[in-house]
Amino acid sequence: MTRPAGMGKRSVWAWLRMLGGAGILGVLVWRLGSGAFLDGLRRIDAPTLLSALVLGLLTTVFSAWRWCLVARGLGLRLPLGRAVADYYRALFLNAALPGGVLGDVHRAVRHGRSAGDLGRGVRAVVLERTAGQVVLLVAGTAVLLLRPSPALAQAGRLLGTPAGWVSAAVVASAAIAVAYWSRGASRAARAVRTALAEARRALFARASWPGVTLSSVVVLAGYLAMFVLAARVAGVSAPVAELVPLVVLALLAMALPLNVGGWGPREGVAAWAFGAAGLGAAQGLASAVVYGVLAFAASLPGAGVLVVRWAAGLRARRAADTAAAEPAPTLAEEAGRGA
Repeated sequence: MTRPAGMGKRSVWAWLRMLGGAGILGVLVWRLGSGAFLDGLRRIDAPTLLSALVLGLLTTVFSAWRWCLVARGLGLRLPLGRAVADYYRALFLNAALPGGVLGDVHRAVRHGRSAGDLGRGVRAVVLERTAGQVVLLVAGTAVLLLRPSPALAQAGRLLGTPAGWVSAAVVASAAIAVAYWSRGASRAARAVRTALAEARRALFARASWPGVTLSSVVVLAGYLAMFVLAARVAGVSAPVAELVPLVVLALLAMALPLNVGGWGPREGVAAWAFGAAGLGAAQGLASAVVYGVLAFAASLPGAGVLVVRWAAGLRARRAADTAAAEPAPTLAEEAGRGA
């Protein structure tokens, strides 16, 4: 049996993503030692985990509301309660499984099938996540312009050298090549045109954009608060105004498609940014590690959603099996009931 043409490419790309994230973590352990990973973890206590759960509830509810607004803009029905449960499950799967996106894939496919339009269900999730990334990019750029970070100055000096320009060109060329290799030029062009048309309906319509913007801002504020909390737990005492630009850089790095369950670029950029700001690379790494643990803890209600729905499905199958196993009533029994 032959596989679809894109299956091999997607499999290779998934492996490259995981290997890239694992490679970043390996380099960090080699350069900074395992102590940077362990020191912050020892400081996590029950009040910290409770705070993470509260922040996770806030960001998850507003993320689910954003998903509902986008789905409605595409003509799909999605109740908020179901969206919150599905989003929690997706967050848990994203954190627990390699790749960091399998939970989103699952909620997109499940919603698309239940709504009777798999394609629009998938595109609703893509647009919902894109809206969050755009707000992060815009807000992050504003923060970095208003309060420049020493890390950016260091990056500027590096890019000002011939080696820096060559490195940037190589990275950009590789990203373009991967995009074309994984989707194909013509297919990518068609996908872009379709996405722009649907984005106008789902994100920029008068009934959608205020709520999408508000929810994305609240979600970003929750992520920033979670990372600042993680930095405090890791022992970083710098003012919040000094931490925010560094946190923004780490959050932007999470969008890079090279991770193992979300781990990799976030830790690497945090170590570099904190080190360039004079706070210590080890402190940056510890902060990112604590953030990863707190984010996983905040997603744990998703495990409860999985268990509850698995139990409900099991009961439904047992009821169906019991009904199928019962013998059909005889004619005499039917006559007796009628009498």
